[in-house]
Amino acid sequence: MAILENIRKRTTVLILIIGLALFAFVISGVFTSNDFAGTKVGSAVAEVNGESISIDEFRRDVENASRRFGPNLSSTQLVSRVYDQKVREEILGQQFEDLGIDVENDQIVEFVKTSGYAQIPDFQDENGIFNVEIFKSAIADWKANDPLRYDAWLQDEKNIIQSAKERMYFNLIKGGVGATLSEGEFDYKMSNQKVDIQYVRVPYSSIPDSTIQVSKKEIESYMNDHKEDFKQEKARDVRFVYFEEKASLDDEKAVENAIALLLDDSVEYIQETNTTDTIAGFRNTEDVAAFLDRNSDTKFDTIYKAKKDLPSVVADSLMSLNVGDIYGPYRDGNFFRISKMMDKKPNGTVKASHILFAYEGAARANPNVTRTKEEAEQKAKEILAEAKKEGAVFTTLARENSDGPSAPRGGDLGYFQEGVMADAFNDFAFGNEVGTIGLVETDFGFHVIKVDDKQDVVQIATLSREVEPSEETVNTLFTDATKFEMSAIDAEPESFSTIAKESDLTVRPVNKVKEMDENLPGLSAQRGIVQWAFNEDTEVGAIKRFNINNGYAVVQLTKKYEEGLMASEDASATALPKIRKERKAEKIMLANQGKDMDAFAKDNNVTVSNASALTMKSPTIPGAGREPLVVGTAFALEEGKTSSLIEGETGVFMLKVTKKEDAPKIDNFSTYANSLKTNASNRVNNEVYNALKEKADIEDKRATFY
Repeated sequence: MAILENIRKRTTVLILIIGLALFAFVISGVFTSNDFAGTKVGSAVAEVNGESISIDEFRRDVENASRRFGPNLSSTQLVSRVYDQKVREEILGQQFEDLGIDVENDQIVEFVKTSGYAQIPDFQDENGIFNVEIFKSAIADWKANDPLRYDAWLQDEKNIIQSAKERMYFNLIKGGVGATLSEGEFDYKMSNQKVDIQYVRVPYSSIPDSTIQVSKKEIESYMNDHKEDFKQEKARDVRFVYFEEKASLDDEKAVENAIALLLDDSVEYIQETNTTDTIAGFRNTEDVAAFLDRNSDTKFDTIYKAKKDLPSVVADSLMSLNVGDIYGPYRDGNFFRISKMMDKKPNGTVKASHILFAYEGAARANPNVTRTKEEAEQKAKEILAEAKKEGAVFTTLARENSDGPSAPRGGDLGYFQEGVMADAFNDFAFGNEVGTIGLVETDFGFHVIKVDDKQDVVQIATLSREVEPSEETVNTLFTDATKFEMSAIDAEPESFSTIAKESDLTVRPVNKVKEMDENLPGLSAQRGIVQWAFNEDTEVGAIKRFNINNGYAVVQLTKKYEEGLMASEDASATALPKIRKERKAEKIMLANQGKDMDAFAKDNNVTVSNASALTMKSPTIPGAGREPLVVGTAFALEEGKTSSLIEGETGVFMLKVTKKEDAPKIDNFSTYANSLKTNASNRVNNEVYNALKEKADIEDKRATFY
């Protein structure tokens, strides 16, 4: 009561304190613009041509996608999938708005008629036809009584509207796509006009790369002339040392010794009664299942197995055991095991094939089967006689005659144990020698059966212990990782590799990591490392230890690449071969000015080659590869004329036209014009969107949130 009285006396003070706290909270929110999750209110996950894509809406879509795809996609893959879709919707949405493209309610219904909803029986009339009124009534009922289903419909409706708008938009563009008869004629001639040539090619590879010196300034000049080829995305280089959490040799030996101790009986002291008790080991226990429940990482598997179903490394040894014999300890993958033979069944599994003759009314008979039981039996007897003839191929007879699902496999049923097949089938298969062919009747019809093989099966109890790192090993690993991290941080950034080498550790580099990458080679999915590398506060040379699955990674950021034009050092791998190719072409052409074809070939130690039936549509020269400029030059020359030197893709060419063949005359080129129009229409959706996307100003901010 005294406490309550004191509270009452200080009510005004308490109200003032609470009020100030709330005021501080509100003011803090105003200045920081943060919500409870620490995300900026109204912040965007991307901007497309100045229009924002809300992070809140984006997160809802990611959540919906997560429910739809489940564990099939990682979180980063889900984000990327939704991002691509949202960017597409925004880019096309801006086009729809500019053109005034919209979809009315009656148009939505028309699109629903072609969607999956039209196939749902609940929305169909008695004739199985989609009924609009039934559908509308169902939507109204969902809205009133089933909000979850109604929300799902709203999402589907949104997708239907988007698809409808896209169809209208792309159809408008396709309406302007065409091809004239002249274009059809040109395409026909491109494919059917042919030219034969003699040519000499001096390949660029004839000049060693080492003889072409290229300076840094020349690389930079080439890059400036070809900026589109040397765009640099925002990226990072990292290197890391991986400390894998795995069992040591001592851990492996400890598990092996522990499992071996369970093999024989042990004596246990009971303090309460001051007596001892003998505990039966795996060798002598009478209740194997209970023993394995208490002592093994795997339970007692009572199923009988053939040799092929046993671990391959010990299958022969296990099959040779007598009942009661023990084998092990042995290593099987990440386990140490001891196996005990519990039982053996000679010929306990049979491999058989059959030809089924079903009849009308038989169990599981195909509705198309109309033969009577008597007719099925008669047919089975005929095929039985055929199957027993010398040289008969049972598999062929099964494929051609069997009514069973195994017919495509030649009637092969594989191996099976007793009790799996129908009684009569089972008795025949297990009661006859391999190679026996006979006839039995079951509820499914009449079976012509061939016994293909028999194998022994065994029942084996296995005591298993998984090899895992001990607590001591885990602690040592943590100590080693921490020690390396601290040593690397205290030293110069360049010393990372040296310190690793001194400790016999392997440094693994990963170059050009992108901002939204998830997987790092050697470490799998490590989004946290990527985010750290792209954090503005992480400087080149920074080092950090990360806890990852099965261990630790000590990571160093080694380089930052900002968006823009590549540095010359990074571009050299791409630019150098192209610059050298240009230089080699200049050198070859300068050294061979004014020469005829024979001299050009002789002086460069190459031969004159021939190529026939070349077309402009497929400008490939056998032995030289794709050479559009060379082939185009050939078509521009008159028959018998020789070209000057040509700078080709793979070398410098000189050619002579030996024959030109016009395309055969045809009356109409409409087929070719229509084909061009169809191909162009089919490319509209992708090519138009890709062009809009390339032109759009897109600011990707995903890395801020994911």
